[in-house]
Order: sequence, then structure tokens, then C-alpha cells
Amino acid sequence: MAESMNGLKRTHRCGELSSANIGEMVTVMGWVQKNRNKGGIVFVDLRDRSGILQIVFEGDDKAALIDKAAKLRSEFVIAVVGKVEARSGAVNENLATGEIEIRAEELRILSESETPPFPIEENSKTKEELRLKYRYLDLRRPDLQRNLMMRSQIATLTRQFLSDEGFLEIETPILGKSTPEGARDYLVPSRVHPGSFYGLPQSPQLFKQLLMCSGYDRYFQIAKCFRDEDLRADRQPEFTQIDMELSFVEVDDVIDVNERLLVKLFKEVLDVEVALPIPRMTWQEAMDRYGSDKPDTRFGMELVDVTEVVKGCDFVVFKGAIENGGTVRGINAKGQGGMPRKKIDKLVDFAKDFGAKGLAYIALQEDGSMKSSFAKFMTEEEMQGLVQAMSGEPGDLLLFAADRNKVVWDVLGNLRLEIARQMEILDKNEYKFAWITEFPLLEWSDEQNRFMAMHHPFTMPMEEDLQYIDSDPGRVRAKAYDIVLNGNEIGGGSVRIFQNDVQEKMFEVLGFTKEQAYEQFGFLLDAFKYGVPPHAGLAYGLDRMVMLMAKEDSIRDVMAFPKVKDASCLMTEAPSLVDEKQLGELGLELQSAE
Repeated sequence: MAESMNGLKRTHRCGELSSANIGEMVTVMGWVQKNRNKGGIVFVDLRDRSGILQIVFEGDDKAALIDKAAKLRSEFVIAVVGKVEARSGAVNENLATGEIEIRAEELRILSESETPPFPIEENSKTKEELRLKYRYLDLRRPDLQRNLMMRSQIATLTRQFLSDEGFLEIETPILGKSTPEGARDYLVPSRVHPGSFYGLPQSPQLFKQLLMCSGYDRYFQIAKCFRDEDLRADRQPEFTQIDMELSFVEVDDVIDVNERLLVKLFKEVLDVEVALPIPRMTWQEAMDRYGSDKPDTRFGMELVDVTEVVKGCDFVVFKGAIENGGTVRGINAKGQGGMPRKKIDKLVDFAKDFGAKGLAYIALQEDGSMKSSFAKFMTEEEMQGLVQAMSGEPGDLLLFAADRNKVVWDVLGNLRLEIARQMEILDKNEYKFAWITEFPLLEWSDEQNRFMAMHHPFTMPMEEDLQYIDSDPGRVRAKAYDIVLNGNEIGGGSVRIFQNDVQEKMFEVLGFTKEQAYEQFGFLLDAFKYGVPPHAGLAYGLDRMVMLMAKEDSIRDVMAFPKVKDASCLMTEAPSLVDEKQLGELGLELQSAE
């Protein structure tokens, strides 16, 4: 039978007590983690979000209390009044409270519990589907609680820092206008305007630019955003951004304030020193060296362009790629020359997933000999030149891709990461940052047969490249920058276009007529007629940042109530069907799926 607190007040959380409290009478409350009845003495491990504390029920005059404690089961919610004492048995080195215990004087059972469908314990081996179905139980696990407490701390520190830097926290609407650029919008039908829809924001981009037009100078928001796209480990349909925008600034100003924010977060949350300035590399350099615009710089294995070295060779794969305007590049997996053929074949299959037709390799043996998939098509001199260009030494594995640049970068960029994973050289305790700058303004879409904005249509081109916007749009670089951590883009932003003529030209290059541009973004273009300050901004993916700081592999482990891969919630069973009456009010009729 559950009892009430009836005026009882908690004095401490479990993990807040230590040997400094010995001799004090305290009141603690929480969940029963474990109950051990040793006959005449009962030990209970009590858990709350701060940690675990041992409670002892014993004494000749406490038979009724001991009897009551013996009936406690896992996940019962209890209140205990008792005295803090030095632990009578051996000190538990694994617990922060391992030197002490509470000798109980009073016990109240505040709530009973059925047997949970899985144990509430750290590093649970229970299938994720079951844990997400009972997420409210899963969230009791100490490791998940630590992650969410860390997330709260990061949000609080960010608010403090940006406020001290003169930023104003301003909320922007969730119900907005659907825009065609970027990922797919989530749509919300309007009851009052039948046939019309709101779009949930993929970011507060347009509103924060309007706030700059309105003179607020420095804005930030911890903003909910929505994208109707396919999910993976570091993506969710709804996610959170630390969003900011600044007026009268250039690239260096945005980078400066964000470097200092990162220094504060990593020092206060993890006690990790972030060395400033954070290294910068252009997009072109990142692609050439790492095959990725979000390079993991914790290890080497950089790409080497060997196009000139193999130019005159007869190997048809290399020859064909070069003749078609492509390149031949390689990576050197140091010390992997003894890799079994089966494993190399698996790497070839892996490369094919990223567009490679195959993968050429040279395995340099410790005895000085070499095994190669293409040596018979090359002269000995050409092979030696290739090994030399790759700084190959006995024991190394050299892997080559030959194709269009985009394919070669993609293949080798992903291959170096896969080999690093297999070699287990990726250290989650190491944090390597990099700024990637000077992104291409536009990228060609075969699907749409037109140029698309690589970031979004409001990104400022570099002034010296504006001359190519009509003749060679792919050559134009943007004043865009991403902050990358351990091979993950954790934030990105740009200087924005603030001149009407440049913005109109950008829409023209993207294939918008003037009418279409005004139909979609008229409110922004109209605002630009009334005095716009130069402005720039950046947004972090908060979920992804917390995931890396908490050393987790999935953002689901740092979000309270995440969705699964098909964007559904196993706990609430959302999305769900709604009744005909609601659909009727919205003027909607469902078509049966063919």
C-alpha cells in the first residue's frame, strides 16, 4: 500500500552525500535498485539521478522496519530517514558514495512497481526497440541520465556565454511558410485556410535574417527544427539547433565568438582544453587531403594525387579515368601490407558502395616483395615510382581509386575512415576541430538538371568570384564555413547576401524567375529594400555536439524521446491515424495507397 510524504522533505539527493555528512540525520528519496536480505539485516541500493546510495536496515528493536524493507522490490519508490555512517563493510570503490551508508530509522513506500520489462542498468544489453517502447524506464538508466544532464549543462552554458557576448534570445515561429529549397518540409494543414499548409521550419534562417534587418544586432535561439528525410545514427526528423546571427561582421568575427564558446563548453563540461586558433582549411584542401568536407584529422592516411605519376601507363583503369578528365589518387594504410586477400576484397566491395568500379592495390610485404592487383599492366619502373609517390615502405598497403574527382574523393574519404575503424585508431577521448572554409557556392544536381545552393540561397559569394557567376557558376566560392569535430560537421554558417541585386542574381542562377523568387521569399526581398546591415550566422546541431561530447555513437542516446529509423515513436505510437471528423475539418481526404 503506497504511503504519502505527509510533510516529509528530502534533505539530499543520494549522490550528494559523502563522509563529510557522517553523523547527520538525512532524508533521501528515490528508486530501489537492488534489495539484499541477509537474514535480520537488509541492504537496499537507492538510486536517483545523482547516483546510488546504500541503505542498511538492522537492529533488535527494528523488526517491523526490517520486515517492511525485506518486501521492497526493484523500482519501488521510497523515502528513507536515517543517519549517515561510515560503511560497516568494505568500501565500494566503484561508487561515489562507497565510503558511507544510511542506517535507516524510518521507511515509507511512496509507490510500488511491477517488474520492469528489462533491468535498469548502465550499458544495457536490452534491444533498443524494447527500450524505446518503454523509454520512460530506459531514461532511468544512469548513463542516459548523465547524457541528458550534460545536454542541459551545455544549453545553460551556451545561454550564459551568448548573453554575456551581447546576444538576445528571441523565439521565431514554428508554423511558417513551406520553401522548396533544401530537404523536404513537414507540412501542417490549416483548418482556417482550407487547402493551405504551414511548413515546419528546417531552420529559423529567414526569420533570423529579418531580425538583423530589424536592428537586433545579435540574436540566438536554442531552436527546434524539422526535416522530413531518411534517418541514420546522427539524424532525427526533429532536432535542436543552437542558432545565431550577428550584424556588422565578417567571417573572422563569427569564427572568433564561436571558438571562444567552444573553449568554454569543452573546458567546463569535459575539462578539455581547446587550443586556439582552431585550424582552418579550405573546402578544396579538405577534399584533396581527406576526400571529405568534414575530415577526421585524428589520424593521417591522407589522399595522394598520383595522376601525373601514372599518366603514361598502360593500365586501362588509370588511363581511362585520366582521359575522361578524372584523377588517380591513393591512400597509404601504414602497417597493413599483410592484410589477408579476403579482407582486401571486402574493402573493394566497400569502395563499390561509394561509386567505385573497383579498387587497385599494392601490398608491400615485410620481405621487400609486393603483391598487386595491377602490376602486370605496369613496368617495374612505373610501380617503383608509384610506391615512392605514396611514401610506401615494407608492411604498407597502398589503395588507389581512379574516376571523376567526386567519386575518387567519396571512395577514398570513406575508405580511410573504414580502415581507421578496423585498425581501432579512432580515440573518442581525443577532440580534433577544424574550420572548413570557402565552400563552392553551388553544386550541380543531375536529378534537377540545374545548379543548387550548396548551403542555401542566401549565402554570400566571395566578391572576387562574382565575375564568374554567369560564365562558370561552379567556380564561384562562398563565404561559408563549417566547424568539424572528429569527422562530424557540428555546425555551419555563412556570411549572408545583403544586397538586393546579388540576391536576385543568386535566384536567377538557381533557376527561379523573379516572380517565383517573390512568391517564395517576397517578404525577405521586400525587407531588403529598407536598409539591411551586413550580417552572418552559424548554427550548431546540439544533438550531434552532445553525442560527441558524451562519446555516444547515436544521437538517440542524448535525446529524451527520439524517433526510430522510420520516423515513428515506439512509445507513443506516433504518427497515428486520426478520425474522419478531424480530417473533414481540415478539408482533407485520404487516398488509399495503391
